Amino acid sequence: MFEDLVPGSVAVVEATGKATTGDDAFLYPEEEAVVARAVDKRRREFATVRACARQAMEKLGVPARPILPGERGAPSWPDGLIGSMTHCDGYCAAALARAGELVSLGIDAEPHDRLPDGVLDAISLPAERARLRGLARSRPSVHWDRLLFSAKESVYKAWFPLTGRWLDFHEADIELLPGDAVEDRDGSGVSATGTLRARLLVPGPLVAGRRVEVFEGRWAARSGLAATSVVVPQG
Repeated sequence: MFEDLVPGSVAVVEATGKATTGDDAFLYPEEEAVVARAVDKRRREFATVRACARQAMEKLGVPARPILPGERGAPSWPDGLIGSMTHCDGYCAAALARAGELVSLGIDAEPHDRLPDGVLDAISLPAERARLRGLARSRPSVHWDRLLFSAKESVYKAWFPLTGRWLDFHEADIELLPGDAVEDRDGSGVSATGTLRARLLVPGPLVAGRRVEVFEGRWAARSGLAATSVVVPQG
């Protein structure tokens, strides 16, 4: 899923289906302490997504090490690496890159289904909802509301490491731009891709002496998942 949504310099590892049970996923003692009192589902997701991240580290030639939650739960990566993780039912993924390649990145995966009632109004701007209505008329097989929610999550994951500050759902105006749409080869329904553009409505982070006011990324809907990525390049 995400290998098509991020630059080639990003190492991506995904786990699907039975591979997400986490039964055999190794945890360091420091990580075990974090989920010592967690329910089984939380523990499995925590372990599996970290197994993905450690495999991504190996792809980049970085020794495996603990990945502990930092401020607001954001993962604390080894020096010289940036990355993002995501998980939902039956799916986990981690994407890592060397800090010299990118400034920041965020990924998010969600079930490709409509949002629960009331959620869209809570997380979106009037202009975003108006654009979604137009997209739904042209491509009704795509759950645009879920993609918007995912994009908001990816924007935040790229934003927070650069600022250390919360970004409210209403502080970024996101436009989803449709691209290709074909029948999914595994027979599960829609397969669509496109790009996204997030205009920050608060002062953006400073990157190489310039203030970033727009984040850009990609999205895909296929195999029962809605996935988004946001990449902040160098310079």
